Amino acid sequence: QPHLLESGGGSVEAGGSLTLSCEVVSGFEYAIYPMGWFRQFPGQEREGIAAIDKDGNESYADSVTGRFTISKDKAKHILSLRMDDLKPDDTAMYYCAQAATLFCRGGRCYVSRPTYWGQGTQVTVSS
Repeated sequence: QPHLLESGGGSVEAGGSLTLSCEVVSGFEYAIYPMGWFRQFPGQEREGIAAIDKDGNESYADSVTGRFTISKDKAKHILSLRMDDLKPDDTAMYYCAQAATLFCRGGRCYVSRPTYWGQGTQVTVSS
């Protein structure tokens, strides 16, 4: 199974930016399967926010459309999430993920099982 290693979380003031990175260290064929980003608020289930397929097509949840950008570096096996205009409501634990099926449509994101997760990275946005 793939081993996903995340980095880039931290604290930022509202309106600021952060970029998260996720390195696919081993496992799944990086170039074949879609990847995405999820976040989890305390006491709630993880929710998908962005996805990118093998061809580089991006899709997003309504909550982040226009503010977040997902991308991938095929050569380096790195998935990124650029987050702009951050809001206090974006404060959460963020996870990268890979699965056979992962996409966003109609403002929501969907993922098949099994889903492979990174360890998570905390993002805190202060007002």
